[in-house]
Formats: sequence, C-alpha cells, structure tokens
Amino acid sequence: MLVTVWVLVGLVAGMTGVGIGFMALKQARAVVDECQELLSRRTSEGKGDLKAIRDVAVCQYDALEEMAGRMSFSIAMINGLGDGIVLTSINGRSETRTYVRPVVSGKGEQPLSPEEEHAVRAARLGHGPMVEARVPRW
Repeated sequence: MLVTVWVLVGLVAGMTGVGIGFMALKQARAVVDECQELLSRRTSEGKGDLKAIRDVAVCQYDALEEMAGRMSFSIAMINGLGDGIVLTSINGRSETRTYVRPVVSGKGEQPLSPEEEHAVRAARLGHGPMVEARVPRW
C-alpha cells in the first residue's frame, strides 16, 4: 500500500514537472521571437543616429477605479540603443500625477509598472505609436 502511494506521488510530481517545463518552454520561445523581431528590425533599418529617439509607443489605460475613459497613459520614447524615458500620467478626479523614469538598454533604471514595461516593449519592437494595454489594473 505504501509503495502504491509513493508511486502515485512520484507520478503526480513528474507530471507537474513536465507541465512546468512546457510553460517555461512556451515563455522562452516568446522571448526568443521578440528578440529575433527586434534584431531583424535593427539590421533592416540600416545605419543611422542610434542616439536619436526613434521608437515611440503610447499605452492608455484606466489607472484608478474612479476614473474611466483610459485617461491615464505611459509614453515610451526610446533610441536605437534602447535608452530613453517613460513618461507616465495618472489621472484622477481631483488631481493628475506625472512621472518620468529613465530606460537604459530597454530596462527601467527604477522598477516600471506593467503598463510602462508594455509601452517600452512595444516601442522597442516597433508596435507603436498607440498600443493596447494588456495588463489589468489592481
């Protein structure tokens, strides 16, 4: 009886490991596809001023439950090296807050919100200027 329990536990653990492996493989393939798209875009555009802002994406969303109409936004402005800024405006009923965060090599120097990361990724991949927010607000 004890051997049967251990066999079942091992089977469940093995199947869980296989499932996790498939999920990791799917995520890795998505990242590789994004990188290949970015590299092909960079090489097809030829030479130019890599420090000039050339990739822009705007992500509009509802940041606060009290405000609807997608009045909040994040704008990523990135150069050919992946450096630039993300400008974010959070709009509420009585006030608006605006933030700017530096981006270096496609990553925020400070932690970026999901919407800011989405705008940076969309700009780097050339999906701008307007992109849909895919991340739900908390």
